[in-house]
Amino acid sequence: MKEVVDREFVVEAARGDVWPRLLDVHAVASWLPIMHSVTEVSPGADSIDGSSFQAAFEDKVGPFSLRADLHIEVAGVREPEEVSIRARGEDRQIRSRIMIDAAARLSDAGPGQTRVQLVGSYEITGRVATLGAGIIRSKAAKLIDTFCTNAAAGLSGT
Repeated sequence: MKEVVDREFVVEAARGDVWPRLLDVHAVASWLPIMHSVTEVSPGADSIDGSSFQAAFEDKVGPFSLRADLHIEVAGVREPEEVSIRARGEDRQIRSRIMIDAAARLSDAGPGQTRVQLVGSYEITGRVATLGAGIIRSKAAKLIDTFCTNAAAGLSGT
């Protein structure tokens, strides 16, 4: 089951202040409460671009307790406008996989404001996917809402 994500919100901070916060991997991971134990596997050559990380992704989806070990790669950076990630993980116990391709795009929204657009897709396969698209979409929508709310606060420095 593959789904597209396209969300947008405005942060009460200038893009020059938002950009370095967006590159703080541990802060970004903290905006999604189900993400744990983020560690850097390999740094990028000159910047965060090309860096890779390991993290644990834990959540309950219907009757399943999902725990996927994610490999996260910073797939592209265009300063100070966009950062893209690619994440892949698997829960071997319940034989399910998760794949995420996402980008955060920044643009000026007015004096001292930054528009953040989150775009991408996620795909879940295996036993968890047998629950049905409606349950997974609902759970994912709640997680994305939580992430956006926490990101808006984190990126504004509050």
